Amino acid sequence: MIALTLAEIARAVDGELIGGAQATDVAEPGDLVVDGSVETDSRLVRPGSVFFALPGEVTDGRRFVPAATEAGAALVITPERVDTTAPQIVVADGYAALAALAHEVVTRVRTASADRVDAEGRPAPLHVVGITGSNGKTSTKNMLRTILEQHGETVAPQGSFNNHVGAPISMLRVTYDTRYLVVEMGASGVGHIAKLVSIAEPDTGVVLKVGLAHAGEFGGIEATQRAKSEMVTDLPATATALLNVDDDRVASMRDLTAAQVVGFGTSADADYRITGIETDRSGTRFTLTAPPVPADDPSADGGRPGGPDHVDVRLAILGEHHAMNASAALTVAHRWGVPLADGAAALASMTRAERWRMELLQGGPEGVTVINDAYNASPDSTAAALRTLAQIVRPGERTVAVLGEMAELGEYSVEEHDRIGRLVVRLGIGQLVVVGRGAMPIHQAATLEGSWDGESVYIEDVDDAVHTLQDMLRPGDVVLVKSSKSAELRFLGDRLGGVTE
Repeated sequence: MIALTLAEIARAVDGELIGGAQATDVAEPGDLVVDGSVETDSRLVRPGSVFFALPGEVTDGRRFVPAATEAGAALVITPERVDTTAPQIVVADGYAALAALAHEVVTRVRTASADRVDAEGRPAPLHVVGITGSNGKTSTKNMLRTILEQHGETVAPQGSFNNHVGAPISMLRVTYDTRYLVVEMGASGVGHIAKLVSIAEPDTGVVLKVGLAHAGEFGGIEATQRAKSEMVTDLPATATALLNVDDDRVASMRDLTAAQVVGFGTSADADYRITGIETDRSGTRFTLTAPPVPADDPSADGGRPGGPDHVDVRLAILGEHHAMNASAALTVAHRWGVPLADGAAALASMTRAERWRMELLQGGPEGVTVINDAYNASPDSTAAALRTLAQIVRPGERTVAVLGEMAELGEYSVEEHDRIGRLVVRLGIGQLVVVGRGAMPIHQAATLEGSWDGESVYIEDVDDAVHTLQDMLRPGDVVLVKSSKSAELRFLGDRLGGVTE
């Protein structure tokens, strides 16, 4: 975190500062300067850190104040006064205080960078992008970080830090040298993304997809659409709303924002158009064509770069759906002054989008290839993964789909699992292994579709699934493992693919 005095932090979070024994070496406790990391997990606290003692569903952060203090926390922010030798700021709401501090820090950095120029004398302000969507957020964030970090200090969350705690924690990592802040914005209900947007105040808002992921939590696809639209509804006219125009629900958001709308996708009316998508075992290829950008574009970053208005993109990442994610990342970077060719070169260096996301593993049984995509699953992402499996198979090889439950679908659960089971058959997948009671409709639908006879197996227990697969697999098999946030199935995929870490 940037250096702030305790008094400045207390004002930012609207809290009461109580000096501790650690603050006795300054005339006033409020004059003590803090510039360490901001943590909500006491195990991550280091000397100089700020520790937020937040209440949780399972435990209360106040229980870990002694551990945080012993680890060297310079400040504790807590909803109730605690026993600690560190200075503490008592606030009405710990989560609101975290958001307020993140907003203060980003605002200070943005203001300080307003007149900054790069080595060539071009404007170099802090750029902030928010990314949301039912699928693809983390992959797009990682791709954009890979591009931007070649051109300036870039802050982006590790993993999927995209909620009301993780996103502000990521924002608090900015420094006065940060050029780009990439914020992944997830939600489990209406109003969550709007809150994150109000904290970061992005100059670019990206909406990738409106799908059935978390539809049970949102209360239906229409509520999901309203929640995702919060990314662009409050953007000012000087900002850019970057929309996937292949998705009708996303494209309709152009009518909800005052920001300049830029579309990307395969549609003919996309400003940044994707063509020629191909995918095989080596990765994904496509061409991205960019429009000329007017000189008076309010989002322009010191003028547009020279070079061609199109680029051939080569990803060492499986799945045609990653063409959409990569195009979103390339579009954001291009509009911030990064040549398309530079962005494409950076993406070519990526070996995977993220751990357990279409991760190609070939260290298991001889001749068996595993695609471990078991970090999460929704109807859209599962269908995309299955299509990829069908596309990359070579003559003489057998495709095997190991599918677990797609969670948080609410009333759509049975219908969507049924649809996936039928899709498995229609794509000609050679063998289906369904794991877990929640995924049973996949097995039931597959056995009822077409003329299958024994090509679908249902197994309740993950350990039993491992043993079954070890007996079942043979050289030349290509195996997809896909499920919703099931650590057991992630590691099943790892075990099949020979990963021991």
